[in-house]
Amino acid sequence: MNNVIGFLAACFITTTVYAQPRTDTFLTDLFSSNQHPVFQEVIRHPETYRLQIIYTRIDRDKRNVPTFTHYYFHVDSTAYFNPASTVKLPLALLSLEKLNGLKKPDVTKFTAMQFDSAFRGQTKEWHDNTSETGFPSIAHFIKKAFLVSDNDAYSRMYEFVGQQTTNRSLHAKGYANTRITHRFVRMTPEENRHTNPVRFIRPDETLIYGQPAAYNPDAFDFRRTAKIGKGYLTASDSLVNEPFDFTTRNKYPLEAFQQTLQSVLFPLSVPARQRFNLTENDYAFVRQYLSQFPGETNYPKYDAEQYYDSYVKFFFRDSLHRTLPEGVRVFNKVGWAYGFMTDASYVADFKNRVEYMLSATIYVNRDEILNDNNYEYDSVAHPFLYHLGQTIYQYELKRPRKYRPDLKAFQLPYEKRRNDSRAVIKDVDN
Repeated sequence: MNNVIGFLAACFITTTVYAQPRTDTFLTDLFSSNQHPVFQEVIRHPETYRLQIIYTRIDRDKRNVPTFTHYYFHVDSTAYFNPASTVKLPLALLSLEKLNGLKKPDVTKFTAMQFDSAFRGQTKEWHDNTSETGFPSIAHFIKKAFLVSDNDAYSRMYEFVGQQTTNRSLHAKGYANTRITHRFVRMTPEENRHTNPVRFIRPDETLIYGQPAAYNPDAFDFRRTAKIGKGYLTASDSLVNEPFDFTTRNKYPLEAFQQTLQSVLFPLSVPARQRFNLTENDYAFVRQYLSQFPGETNYPKYDAEQYYDSYVKFFFRDSLHRTLPEGVRVFNKVGWAYGFMTDASYVADFKNRVEYMLSATIYVNRDEILNDNNYEYDSVAHPFLYHLGQTIYQYELKRPRKYRPDLKAFQLPYEKRRNDSRAVIKDVDN
């Protein structure tokens, strides 16, 4: 344990400081109440761990209308962290928004779709044996992206929405520092500018609507560099002794991530331009699969032992906690890659009538070598996020409220796993 706690004091991380991180005294004082050694090691060295935390207190009035108060710890929207799978949230919302913009009644999130290839590096996807219909669909991609953070689901939504539409839409909504430049497969920047032709089909595979291949001619602003570590491994496992360059990679600041989640759970609480064009059915669907457990889901049929309830609920997950407290549901999205681990959550405790939001990102990479798959996720990141989550949760359980929230809007109907002969899915690229 001492080796784990002390290793990062001497870490060298190449970075450029653009702004003073924002920290509220309230959180500094609250965090001092948890003396777990890993938790305190990270809290005391936020620069080393590239730590950022946003806690959002939610208070209701007598009409149950919520107000939101944000507290920050070492938050700086210009400080780069790799967003990893967190970008699956805006791509899911943009996919639904694009479907609604088509205004074609026969094309919905449940409509079967197929992907062709039209440029180098692209791959076809005509069938999906994990879905009930045997075909891909936007609804099925969203399930896979939220339940276990499936990578192919993200890449296909990226191809449907398109690189240009994705970035223009997010910037128009006010997420100016956000940048989505690539799929989650190895492709060149030019290949990522090209996206596949897509078609929506009937059950007999006849065409309903075809979307041609697309290309993004827009320039990205890469003037702000983001280089991390002291070395990295190439695809052929050759060591390069220089920082890993994230300058052209996806970027999704923690504040933008938190606001995106808030916009889909509490749309009236954010400015109109930050909302996504979703139907009431879309909102219900997204909220269900942000909070449903893999073991409750029939399609895809995930192995409930491997993908347990807290598998992607980092603020309630550690080596001893695979289930959530009675009455608690977490509506969230997570991401982990290159030593970064991130979670943005809305927690609803129906038993105790408690609610709040919590978002955080942490970086753990003792040897400062990226791409070596040697990160301290289990020894540092997961314990830290769990103790952060419990510090806030215990505070919320005790915090006095003038009006307890009515959380009926978030008490959703969930699936119940049926017994059938299909094999469970044990290996997911996430």
